[in-house]
Amino acid sequence: MPSTTVYNMAGEAVEQLELSEQVFGVTPNMAVLHQVVTAQLVNRRQGNASTKTRAEVSGGNKKPYRQKGTGRARQGSTRAPQFRGGGTVFGPKPHPYHHDVPKKMRRLAIRSVLSDKVANQSLIIVNKLEMETPRTKDMLELLNKLPSSEGKKVLMMLPKRDENVVLSTRNIPSAKVQHVSSINVVELLKHDYIVMTPKTVRWIELVFGEGLSAEEATLKIADEATAAETSSEA
Repeated sequence: MPSTTVYNMAGEAVEQLELSEQVFGVTPNMAVLHQVVTAQLVNRRQGNASTKTRAEVSGGNKKPYRQKGTGRARQGSTRAPQFRGGGTVFGPKPHPYHHDVPKKMRRLAIRSVLSDKVANQSLIIVNKLEMETPRTKDMLELLNKLPSSEGKKVLMMLPKRDENVVLSTRNIPSAKVQHVSSINVVELLKHDYIVMTPKTVRWIELVFGEGLSAEEATLKIADEATAAETSSEA
């Protein structure tokens, strides 16, 4: 079973966290990864490019010169494609670029990337990722304490939105904050290191390991946190 070190916000190793073999220990499927990444990038295209045909450009209602006797080729309109200001032949028109990928393939691709990150020690777990006030300097100090090499791109995945963390990170070009429900293959591959909390790991294991929906996983984690608090008080 794969495991990784859990750090505190001072950059100290505090414990080992066992990870799900089903999510973080699979053999990366490169063919599926390629297909999912291609589909995701294609789906970002808006397909808004548009050109006008000779029927759509303005003007050109009058025949430029008489049909015969000029020695020139016969022309019916100055808006034909060969004239300046004329229409475009076979130009782009708005159309969708959407490429569908089955849910099982998308989930396999995410498991493949996460497993690769664990195998390369690029997954960093922090026991909590919170800031009292939004401050870029504090976030830079935190990132420097963690085992993510300087100058590398870091993606921080939170189980719930933390405004102080978001504001502290937005001026750092090499770091990005994202909610765990927005997890996708392209963002995981773009960043060298992934920083998560144990709650984020648990959410991913519930969704991509046990097959729960995002809402069900969120509710289950909340119930587990409530049960843990109740047992500690008792």
